[in-house]
Amino acid sequence: MKSMYGRQFATMAGMVLLSFLLLGASFAALSYQYTLQEKQDTLIRNANYIASYTSYAANRNGSTVWSTADFQQYISTVAQVADSHIIVATNDGTILYATDGQRELYEIKSLKMPQSIVDTVIDDQVYEGMTTLDGLYSSSRFMVGLPIATSGGHLQGLVFFSTNTSDITAMWRDLSAIFMVVACAVILIAAILSSVTSMHQSKPMKEIAAAARQFGLGKLDVRVDVGNRRDEIGELAEAFNAMAESLSKSEQRRSEFIANVSHELKTPMTTIAGFADGILDGTIPPEKERDYLHIISSETRRLSRLVRSMLDLSRLQSDERAAQQQFDLGETMLRTLVSLEGKVNQKHLEVDTNLPEEPVMVWGDQDAITQVCYNLLDNAIKFSQEGGTLSLSIVPKGSKATVSVSNQGQTIPPEELPLIFDRFHKTDHSRSENRDGVGLGLYIVKTILNSHRETISCTSQDGLTTFTFSLPRA
Repeated sequence: MKSMYGRQFATMAGMVLLSFLLLGASFAALSYQYTLQEKQDTLIRNANYIASYTSYAANRNGSTVWSTADFQQYISTVAQVADSHIIVATNDGTILYATDGQRELYEIKSLKMPQSIVDTVIDDQVYEGMTTLDGLYSSSRFMVGLPIATSGGHLQGLVFFSTNTSDITAMWRDLSAIFMVVACAVILIAAILSSVTSMHQSKPMKEIAAAARQFGLGKLDVRVDVGNRRDEIGELAEAFNAMAESLSKSEQRRSEFIANVSHELKTPMTTIAGFADGILDGTIPPEKERDYLHIISSETRRLSRLVRSMLDLSRLQSDERAAQQQFDLGETMLRTLVSLEGKVNQKHLEVDTNLPEEPVMVWGDQDAITQVCYNLLDNAIKFSQEGGTLSLSIVPKGSKATVSVSNQGQTIPPEELPLIFDRFHKTDHSRSENRDGVGLGLYIVKTILNSHRETISCTSQDGLTTFTFSLPRA
């Protein structure tokens, strides 16, 4: 397969060569035709002068004008000036006088012009063409023939002007040679520039291809450096680096996810297996078996919640866009709050709601938003201080409806705020506390809102933690 450099070089060289060939052929044809036409016009003009002069002289001196020294000198001078051959012939084509400007052409005197040429002059009043006069000339010459007539229209003879086309051909060859030299020089320069340009363009492409092969082998730290290029190649390199960076982060997140899942699964499974083995082998006394069976049951439910959360997360991530429908956001929040009434009462929390009296209709997947509300309220209750205040507000503004859920409790450290929406993240890194949670609640919230093209933020200061998100109003 040809390289990009070879294809581009061949394309550019072919285009330049084809352009010069077409231009050269057109220029040569036009210049040759123009020069030939100019020569024809000159010959016809000179032939008219000779015909007029001969007619005038014949009217004054009779038919003997052809042999007079003045006439012959005049004809010879005109031939010399015009660099042409002149032939004067009778009506039937017999050559009376012929000169090339230097001497009289005796070798063709008294010979006859070809009858076809004579007939053309008499019938058409003019003859133009290339001819050797049936061998009178050794090579073809361009000839013009005119009749010599009196003022009354009586035919007195014929006059022919001829010129060698070698000067036209020579000029055309000189022009062609100059053109070929210039064309070769331009093609050479174009080839050099095309070579440099193609190499300049193909080099970063090869670097990108090499980096892609390395990337395919698992070297995710490979990046492409094309300098300060701002053209399409630079954009391609930037896109490749962005893709590489995204895949690298994705691989890192995957590794972290596997490690976190392994840790989360290993802990309850180890607990369940250890206590079950202790009961079976008699290590745990019979009177304490019930207590440890409660622990096994609790860990089993925790394991079930973890698996269910991961399944929910997988389902959410597989959906390209949440189903859109209109629903009352205030009613959804209140219904979710009522479902958590037992947990609220257990912590003796005071609930402060700030909801509009009118329905707040929004666009979104109602079931998914219900899960968002549940996770946020459940988190707020879980981390509220005993007897604290749980605040819930909905503020319609413009095209958005903003929801805020606040609780009073332990302040989240500033360095933890950017991480709370990550998978399996807990502020307690030892995971010894809050064994009911699996660290996926807030990540699921963020995933759902992202599918709605919305975001969520969190602030925590002076014991007051607030989660805020928005939805488009219907």
